[in-house]
Amino acid sequence: MRRGADAAGSLPTHVRTPGGEELALFGQELAAEVGGRHGSPVEMTHLNRGIFDEASVSAITSATVSEIAELVGHRPDVRRFRPNILISSQQSDPFEEDAWVGGVLSFGEGDAAAAIAVTNWDKRCSMVNFDPDSGLRTPEVLKAVVRERDNKAGVYATVIRCGHLAVGQTLHFTPTAGRREHR
Repeated sequence: MRRGADAAGSLPTHVRTPGGEELALFGQELAAEVGGRHGSPVEMTHLNRGIFDEASVSAITSATVSEIAELVGHRPDVRRFRPNILISSQQSDPFEEDAWVGGVLSFGEGDAAAAIAVTNWDKRCSMVNFDPDSGLRTPEVLKAVVRERDNKAGVYATVIRCGHLAVGQTLHFTPTAGRREHR
């Protein structure tokens, strides 16, 4: 959730603890809460880049997963891409997600529908090379994403409205002004 002066940004500023408290994301109170649950002190850190996902939600379309698999000559396996949300759209265009950056995806109908702000393209790491069943590496997967898509497949987003997500739910896309282009 976003609160206070930083509420206009695209990243959360506060979190709700299991006990229901809303704490500042990088505050000492949250560090103490997490440290208490972990059993040792922790420090809350914001990384602009690094080995972690860049936003709280990752999404990819089944058409994108299928296209990458076809480029490599493997069967499609969405688990390689570790998305929070897999989308099967009526368009079924590979890399359709590129056009969503800067916009909002709403899941379901009405003002109470869950919604995410699509913030960035998902730059892929070597994890896509690992077969989820065998653990064997297939470097061709990442090579294809780098070669064909400038290392981008899927998108990152942040939750802007909580709600229910379900298989088969209607998805609505709302572009926003100043949307960034892919290349």
